[in-house]
Amino acid sequence: MSTNPQASTGSQTQQKGILDKLLDFIEKYGNKLPHPITIFAILAILTIFVSAVAEMGGLSAEFERVVDGEVVTDDVEVQSLLSTEGIRMIFSDAVDNFTSFAPLGTVLVAMIGVGVADNSGLIQTVLRKIVMSAPNKLITMAIVFTGILSNIASNAGYVILIPLGAMIFLSLGRHPLAGITAAFAGVSGGFSANLIIGTLDPLLAGISQEAAQMYQEGYTVDPTANWYFMIASTFVVTFLGTYVTEKIIEPRLGEYKGSSEESIDEITENESKGMKWAGLSLIVYLIIVLALVLPSNGVLRADDGDIIDGSAFMAGIVPIIAVAFLIPGIFFGIATGTVTNDKDVAKQMGKSMSTLGTYICLVFVAAQFIEYFNWSNLGEIIAVYGGNFLETIGLTGIPLAISFVILAGSMNLFITSGSAQWGVMAPIFIPMLMSMGYSPEFIQIGFRIGDSISNLITPLLSFFPFILAYAQRYDEKIGIGTMISSMLPYSITFLIGWSILFIIWFILGLPIGPGASIYL
Repeated sequence: MSTNPQASTGSQTQQKGILDKLLDFIEKYGNKLPHPITIFAILAILTIFVSAVAEMGGLSAEFERVVDGEVVTDDVEVQSLLSTEGIRMIFSDAVDNFTSFAPLGTVLVAMIGVGVADNSGLIQTVLRKIVMSAPNKLITMAIVFTGILSNIASNAGYVILIPLGAMIFLSLGRHPLAGITAAFAGVSGGFSANLIIGTLDPLLAGISQEAAQMYQEGYTVDPTANWYFMIASTFVVTFLGTYVTEKIIEPRLGEYKGSSEESIDEITENESKGMKWAGLSLIVYLIIVLALVLPSNGVLRADDGDIIDGSAFMAGIVPIIAVAFLIPGIFFGIATGTVTNDKDVAKQMGKSMSTLGTYICLVFVAAQFIEYFNWSNLGEIIAVYGGNFLETIGLTGIPLAISFVILAGSMNLFITSGSAQWGVMAPIFIPMLMSMGYSPEFIQIGFRIGDSISNLITPLLSFFPFILAYAQRYDEKIGIGTMISSMLPYSITFLIGWSILFIIWFILGLPIGPGASIYL
């Protein structure tokens, strides 16, 4: 490829191959999809009418479920939402459906702490520090790795690290677009990998729990359900992202000859002091938490002494995580001047909550759909027939797991909101695959892999316009095709690498998180 940035992008648009035509098709028709709120509203309305038709047709199914540890056989029939009981439920339970929707509370609580850490400047400063401290030979790896870690603060990495990746590469005489792709690969491709639990984990766990309880009453899915697999995934994604950047993307881009110059602000004395204060406060907080968990009679243990099953520690993991962000955020703010009194902390909490307005509206509509789907018994019946179909064609084990990953990735090309997509898939596939003996936690991993690998190549990603606009600062001729063609090698490589890890985990039967296994 030409080293001239203008020539490099122009050569990519001279002819369209099969892949380009496919991406054009996805972009054209994907852009016509309505907002996720509208999608859930349509699904809710469809559920109402489908339930009525199904009841008139006498649709039913016989299946086994687990109740109080025993397997019982149930015969379930469709309940019409247009019946007297159904109409009453639609109106009388609307508020309860919303307030009892598990992901809502977990996300709101987590964002209280994360919001303070973000708005005080702590998260941005830590990201800059990690990247700027890395040796030149490890800078690509540092950017990808930091991008993965940035996901603890939800979407902060898009706004902070992607511009930072371009600046760092340019300052080292490397192509800034390669810096953008490396950061993008870490932030978006690694959205389901991390060393610590972030805001997405309780959100997805809540949706999985709601769906799992359609099959097994009282089933709980903890935010840490995929933690062990995510830790391993962090290093796999970091290695693969680094390899693709240095061995495929940079040679393809060639030398950058643009004139744009960028500089990264050095860490100030106040910011350094703030990070020290934040670090010390976090250490003290973690010591207190460990003191409540590690002793055999620890307050946060279960009555039988278990740290995981039935413990207050696991039940309270979301507020524990929130406070782990809140306290360091406050101390950093005090040191740097972004927090001068309690009013500043309250404002920072409110600012983070103000970004969740659309999400809260989405939750209200999604909660209605899920409850309609659950109440009508359509989910259980579809799960039974779907599970029977998969067993009939013999698609089980590894082929089933990989097929589910690919299906999730394909759907994500059009529905890029992870929570929205999982809200649609979970009520169908979790009960279906649970009926075949797989745990909701394992099913959730398959979804997360598929979601992450296709985030990189869909122009419908909410942050895609931002990433494209930032790339055009360095070459105004860069277009959607340039970005997608640059990210496709990451997507394919991540799919292969993650699938191999997934298969190894499956064969060895390793636990995927604390108290979470592959099978029920």
